Amino acid sequence: MLTFEEKLAIIETFPELERVNVSLGRVNFQFNESVFDKKNVVYHLHPNGNGFVYAGSLSEYQTDEKGMVNIRDYSPKDLKELIKESIKSLSAVEIPVTEAAVIGDNQEERWGNEKNELLLLVNEDEIWNIYFGLNLEETFDTREEAVTFLEDEGFKRR
Repeated sequence: MLTFEEKLAIIETFPELERVNVSLGRVNFQFNESVFDKKNVVYHLHPNGNGFVYAGSLSEYQTDEKGMVNIRDYSPKDLKELIKESIKSLSAVEIPVTEAAVIGDNQEERWGNEKNELLLLVNEDEIWNIYFGLNLEETFDTREEAVTFLEDEGFKRR
């Protein structure tokens, strides 16, 4: 098991994370550029070496009900990989070239949810379409109707 200091040294190699000291000597590391409400990547790293890393949208990790992975017995390599994947899961998603080609010069907005799913809201010929990838999901007469739908489904504008 890595010590508290060894884990701190690994975590601090990620410049995009900001250290936040919390109670009982524990430390959180936040990713302030997160496109979601979730900002803690490392949660309650304790001087005894125990702590958690957020992996809520990463299917290859066993998480608790809050989407956290216990890192008590992680190797340096595994800890670095988990943190890298966590940051990536909380980052903005780029539109693939094939989707960008469909959108063209139309007015578009990106909307994401906490599962890291991306929808595109596109104004096309005076109607508002919502796309999931290349698939048309919904069509609305006004932007307001489309926004209400997206918000009701748990999406936020990115």
